[in-house]
Amino acid sequence: MTKLHGTSRSRSARSLWALEELGVSYEHLPMPTTDAKSPAHLKLNPNGHVPVLEDDGAVVWESMAINLYLAEKYGKNSLWPSDPAARAEIYKWSFWAITEVEPHLLTLLRNRVMAPPDQRDEKAAQAAVEALKAPMNALEESLKGKEFLLGKNFTIADLNVAAVMSWMPMMKLDLSSTPNVAAWLQKCLGREANKKVRGLK
Repeated sequence: MTKLHGTSRSRSARSLWALEELGVSYEHLPMPTTDAKSPAHLKLNPNGHVPVLEDDGAVVWESMAINLYLAEKYGKNSLWPSDPAARAEIYKWSFWAITEVEPHLLTLLRNRVMAPPDQRDEKAAQAAVEALKAPMNALEESLKGKEFLLGKNFTIADLNVAAVMSWMPMMKLDLSSTPNVAAWLQKCLGREANKKVRGLK
């Protein structure tokens, strides 16, 4: 039985979305992030983080690694194209999301949502908003004339990037200057598989 450890209120949501999108039968163990340092969980992930996937004897951690593994194993010719060049695009966009976008979103999340008001740094938050402009412009250009990142079909690249960017609506980030990005993100986050995950623990 495939198992996914981690609450949907964490990066585990990305992997839950992938499982739902792929139609994989799985057991969700909604462990809170505060329990990730327990001795039992450290045996699965020595870093003490979620998510962790258990699948046919394989133990995989890091949400992007989990999603790429799931897409390759279960998503032939749907979320995971057969062409190596197309798969290179998937790797490119997935890694881009966690290097060019996620660090700035985490800065915003910390300084506008998570930290107590007296510990927030609005200058750091504003700098993060500015830093996001370049990657959003790159994404805007890449989406011109396309429905999804690789063309007509939704792939794990779209899921991975949209999952990272899913914090944007909560932080009310203005995407009016990148209309392709705004429309694409709304379309991705509106998928039934993602909406189902958002209702999980």
